[in-house]
Order: sequence, then C-alpha cells, then structure tokens
Amino acid sequence: MKDLLQKFENKRPEIVFEWKDPETEAVGWVVINSLRGGAAGGGTRMRAGLDKREVESLAKTMEVKFTVSGPPIGGAKSGINFDPADPRKLGVLQRWYAAVMPLLKYYYGTGGDLNVDEIHEVIPITEDSGIWHPQEGVFTGHYKPSEAQKVNRIGQLRQGVVKVIEDADFVPNLEKKYTIADMCTGYGVAEAVKHYYELWGGKLEGKRAVVQGWGNVGAAAGFYLAKMGVKVVGIISREGGLINKNGFSQEEINKLVLDRKGNRIISDKLLSFDEINSKIWDEEFEIFIPAAASRLVTRDQVDRMIASKLEVISSGANVPFADPEIFFGSTGLHADQQVSIIPDFIANCGMARVFAYFMEREVSMTDNAIFNDISATIRKGLEKSFKKSTAKTNIAQHSFEIALRQLV
Repeated sequence: MKDLLQKFENKRPEIVFEWKDPETEAVGWVVINSLRGGAAGGGTRMRAGLDKREVESLAKTMEVKFTVSGPPIGGAKSGINFDPADPRKLGVLQRWYAAVMPLLKYYYGTGGDLNVDEIHEVIPITEDSGIWHPQEGVFTGHYKPSEAQKVNRIGQLRQGVVKVIEDADFVPNLEKKYTIADMCTGYGVAEAVKHYYELWGGKLEGKRAVVQGWGNVGAAAGFYLAKMGVKVVGIISREGGLINKNGFSQEEINKLVLDRKGNRIISDKLLSFDEINSKIWDEEFEIFIPAAASRLVTRDQVDRMIASKLEVISSGANVPFADPEIFFGSTGLHADQQVSIIPDFIANCGMARVFAYFMEREVSMTDNAIFNDISATIRKGLEKSFKKSTAKTNIAQHSFEIALRQLV
C-alpha cells in the first residue's frame, strides 16, 4: 500500500489552472489530477489561507473516491483563497465560475464544498455563466451523450440534487425543507457505521457516538445514527459543544439539527470550546464521526479515544487526521492499526454517488431509491475491504490498496 500511495501522491496533476481575481485579493486554482475516463470531478471550496497544495491533495482524494462512488473518472478540486465571510464573496464566485466555464462545459464537474453552497451558490452562478449543470463537463467528457441523452440526464441532475425530501424517514421534520444535497453525505457516513457492524460484527443499537462538526455532514450523520439506536453522547464544533453521558434523545437530536445556524450548534447548554475540548476525548464512546474541517484530529486525541472505548471512526471529513501527508501520515496510520477506520472516500462518498446515480441512466427519483443507492454503494466498498481482511484493524490501508490498484 505504501509504495502505491507514494507513486500516486508523487504523480504530477495533469492540469493546474490558476486564477487571480481582478477586483479583490482572491486567488483560485482548479487542479485536475487526471482526465481518467475523459473527465474529472470535484467540488469548490473557499477559505482564507487555502493554497494550491491543499487543492492538489483534495483532487487526488477525489480520484480515489470515484473508485467507490463512480463514475470511473479523474479527481479534481477547485479552491479559492478568500475569506468566505467577506461581503464580496458573491462577486468573487461569479468571476471565478465565468473564468472556469470552458472546463465545466467539456470535461470538469464541480459542486459545493467547504463554505460554498451547492444549491444557493454553485448551481445558480454556473447557470448564469452558461452551464446547464455544474456536472455537465463530467457528463459530456465521460459519457459522450447524444443530445437527447444529455437533455434527459442533465434534467435528472438538475431535479435530483435540489429535490426536497418528502419521506419523513430521512429528515427530522418535513415542515423544514431539506434537499437531497443537504442530507446525503451525512446519511452515507452513518450507513457506513451500520454496514461496518453488520460485516465485522457487533450490535449497533446502544453504541455511543461523538460527532465533530455540526454542519450538513455532522448534523445529518448524528440524526441518522440516532434513528439507528445509537446514543449520541457528545458534539464538538469550533464554537463549543455539548455532552450528555446518557445520550441525547431522538427529539433532542432533531431539535439540534433543526435549530442550527449554518455550521453552528444552537443550545442554551453549550459549553465553551476550551471546556468541551478538554473533556470530550476522554468520554466513553465507541463511534467517532469527524465531520468538521480536514486535518483536525491529533495524535493525542486519538490516543485518548483509544484509551476509552473507541471501536470505529467513520470519516465525514476528507483527511481527518492532523498529518501533512495527502492521505496517510503517522497519526492516521497509528489510528488505523489500533481501531477500525472507515476511510473518507468510502464513508463520505454520498454526494459523489448521487451525481453518478443521476448521470448513469434513467433512474427512480424517489427519496428511498436515491438513499438506498448511496447505502448499497458504501456497502459494496466495505465488502471489498472485508473480503481482503476480516481483521478490525488496518481497514483504511486495505481499502486504499484496493482503490490505488485501479489507479496506479
């Protein structure tokens, strides 16, 4: 695995597009690791301090993810170094998508990512730039459709990703309108935990979980885990967090999901970040969901969780461990050798799978069909890892080896 990983990490990306905004200090990059299968895909993120190296590492992560989610295309990523809280954000995104429009038309597909919203920003702004859908380039470059097929599948994409969920099983409340894009990634992260216990053994109901991050991914994962009978005993985010040793009730989790403001937890019982961060890693829990930003989970935190009851980590965030390496550094390897780690490219492939589902053929547009397809895809990825080894350790390394053998 290490040799394959080194070859893959060191291979230069096929295309690097750099952009400097003429009206602000914003700088952006599209990194296309390869045009495997004629196209490449990966979302658009924005944060102050982002650099080309981060975008390159995420593009490579996407390429590995597509070995699980499909379609069999290259990995890419867009990144803009700019403060997303700046009131000039909309103008930056409008000029960015106008600049990358030719790529999006013919061989690159994008979506939402950190601080860039799929539905309210990516889709309307790219449409204004002349793109039928942010995934149009993937469909054109990989599937090479006839005009009729393109109209049909792009229509599916346009309708499906923004579809309001109507099945009460998949949302905390039908009165608040949640879309497929809002819930699908966190759903997959929770389903990965369910499939892990079904394959490697153990009873899921009654297990305890801690969730890091309470944005779309973390909040949805917490909601679905609670529906499975898991006791969410802690939530930590950058503004603070909550601990309930007995586990929050389904009603309490629903309220925390419904009340959140963006990525922020809203509760009158919120502990400060310093207080929650000093306590939560020593609580007793079996499931950990890192679903905040990348590279946050430290060696000390891993060791403290292992010293308690930790059994499995389902990665909602890309590259959750605080290592400089693109995929696997010392912290990630150490954790993988001690507990079960479901790697990000399997656990959080829900959105990528939704895109592939709508592009592949004419499909059922029901909530149940869409979410079941995500679950089945994640199950298939984990079954390959289980077939390679039934041991509860080194799952992430085995999974990477399976993926990399398709790419190197």
